[in-house]
Amino acid sequence: MKKTIALLTGFICIMGLTACGEDNSSESSVTIIKNETSKQETISENPVTETSELEIISDNSDTESTDGKTLIVYYSASGYTEKVAEYIASGTNGDLFEIEPVDIYSDEDLNWTNPDSRVCYEHENPDSRDIELVSTEVADWDSYDTVFIGYPIWWGEAAWVVDNFVKGNDFTDKKVIPFCTSASSGLGESDRLLADMAGTGNWIDGERFPSGVAENDVREWVNSLGL
Repeated sequence: MKKTIALLTGFICIMGLTACGEDNSSESSVTIIKNETSKQETISENPVTETSELEIISDNSDTESTDGKTLIVYYSASGYTEKVAEYIASGTNGDLFEIEPVDIYSDEDLNWTNPDSRVCYEHENPDSRDIELVSTEVADWDSYDTVFIGYPIWWGEAAWVVDNFVKGNDFTDKKVIPFCTSASSGLGESDRLLADMAGTGNWIDGERFPSGVAENDVREWVNSLGL
C-alpha cells in the first residue's frame, strides 16, 4: 500500500513538472513572437529616416537650382541713367539691357521747356505715351532672379518709354529694384506705379540718384541691398 501511494505521489510530481515546463516554454515562445512583431512594426511605421533623406534631397535640389543672375534694364534719355546702370552692372556682375524706342527722342524732343516738344505733348496727352520699342524680349529671361529697372524722372513719373517693357514681361518670382536719375525731382511714386503696372514680381523701394552721381555712391547703395 505504501509503495502504491509512493508511486502515485511520484507520478503526480512528474506530471506537475512536465506541465510547468510546457507553460514556461509557451510563454517564452510568445514573448519572442511579440518582440519580432514589435521590431517589424517599428521599421515599417517609423518614417523618420525616410523623411529626413527626402528633406535633404529636396534641400540639395533647391540649392542647386538657385543660380539666378542679375539683369539691369534701363532707358536713358541723356546718358545719366545709362551710367548708373553700368555702375550697378559692375557692382553685381549683372547683364545690361537697354530699352530703345523705335522713334528715338532727339534733344529737341526732350526739351521740356518748349511746350511744343515731343515730351511736353506726350505729358499733356497720356494716350500718346504708347511708345513702340525695338524689343521687350530679354534672352534667357527666366534665368534672372533680380532685375533692376532704371529710368529718368519725367514730371514725377518714370519716363513712359519703360512702360511697355514692364507691361510686356512676367516678373513672377523676381526681385525688382527700380532706380532713377534726375537733376532735382525725387523718386515720387514712380516705383509704385511701375509695380502696379507690372502686376507681378517682388518690388522693393526704388532709389533716386542725382545726375552725375559718383560710382562709389551707387556701389554703396548696391551693397546695402544684400544681394
